[in-house]
Amino acid sequence: MVKMTSLDEGKIRQGLSKYQNPDITRKHVMSVLNIYTGLQCEAKEFVFNDGSRKELFNLQGTIPVSYNGTCYNIPVSIWLMDTHPNNAPICYVRPTADMTIKVSMFVDHNGKIYLPYLHDWLPHSSDLLSLIQIMIVTFGEQPPVYSKPRQDAQPSTTPYPVQSFMHMPGTGGHAPGSNFLPYPQNSQYSGGSNVYPPYMSTASSSFPYPGYGSYGGAASNYPSQNYGSYPYPSTTQPGGVMPGTAGGSGTITEEHIRASLLSAVEDKLRRRLKEQFSQLLAELETLRRTHQELTSGSAHLSELFDKLQKEKSEIEKNITILQDKEAELEKEIAKLSDNQSIDVDEAVTTIAPLYKQMLNAFAEEAATEDAIYYLGEGLRCSIIDLDAFLKQVRQLSRRQFMLRALMQRCRQKAGLVG
Repeated sequence: MVKMTSLDEGKIRQGLSKYQNPDITRKHVMSVLNIYTGLQCEAKEFVFNDGSRKELFNLQGTIPVSYNGTCYNIPVSIWLMDTHPNNAPICYVRPTADMTIKVSMFVDHNGKIYLPYLHDWLPHSSDLLSLIQIMIVTFGEQPPVYSKPRQDAQPSTTPYPVQSFMHMPGTGGHAPGSNFLPYPQNSQYSGGSNVYPPYMSTASSSFPYPGYGSYGGAASNYPSQNYGSYPYPSTTQPGGVMPGTAGGSGTITEEHIRASLLSAVEDKLRRRLKEQFSQLLAELETLRRTHQELTSGSAHLSELFDKLQKEKSEIEKNITILQDKEAELEKEIAKLSDNQSIDVDEAVTTIAPLYKQMLNAFAEEAATEDAIYYLGEGLRCSIIDLDAFLKQVRQLSRRQFMLRALMQRCRQKAGLVG
């Protein structure tokens, strides 16, 4: 096993500098390069189906595949998404100039690889090393490439042999023609003419195979499942006849083409209907929540409206009382403006005997206070002598004390004391 050098690790770190999970991705890449030395890594520009471009990390080279006891090197190209390992890689078979892609359920006419492992990619359990090992096992059963037929080859009913390419170390010494990769038996493409179905045109950018969806459009918006939203399909029908063939003879009729197109359209419509159904469900849930919010808001507004109605009634009642008081005050003001005489005793009236007693006590206490004041002024001016002043002040003070005690008791009875 060849260990990674510090130079290689630095190159990998630089190529993965813009990735979301560079540490995990670097660990996956280094584990692959330490085992499969035929692969090389490089950051290159990748063009998506919608024409958008993005610089992605690429593993390109060969992987060893054992077929019928002989080891061959299969050229592959593995593109890692910048969200790796959250999204599955995009894998291709890259044949040389003297090779032809063998279209199957695992490889389309553009060389794009379709595997159940890619379809069911799990971010926390799937990795590149397992992916390559599954490629080796799969390609060992159904080789993805064959050499182009020789010009001087004679027509034969025997499967046309394909010459080996890029022999593995240690496989040399075979006789010429011994390292040929034969076609699998019972294949619709086993003839020397290499006839492909008309619907698999090289101008197409996606593999029109039922159950597979093309990779997402924008480079910055990868889908969660890169290889379609349907279960991985089986391309064999009862009796071992491949779809699009007539009894395994390799003849494709218009009926078969029509059925293939209908199947592709049906899958596309099913996917779109599923997307629209999910979108409508989300919108319906949003509308349901909005309806609940509006209903609760309506109940709250009704409560506020009832409260405002009550407050309005109280305000109107208070306005009526204030208007009556205002009319009464205007009437009194009119009486005063006419210079009508006002009885002092009738100016202030009480509504209860207790209040009247308290009012009289207050008036008498105030008069007593004034009498004491004027007695002091008379003493100061020598109008009265000291003995008369002391005698009168003693009597008035005793009376004042009794009046204040009476007012206090009245206030308590009237509930005016806090």
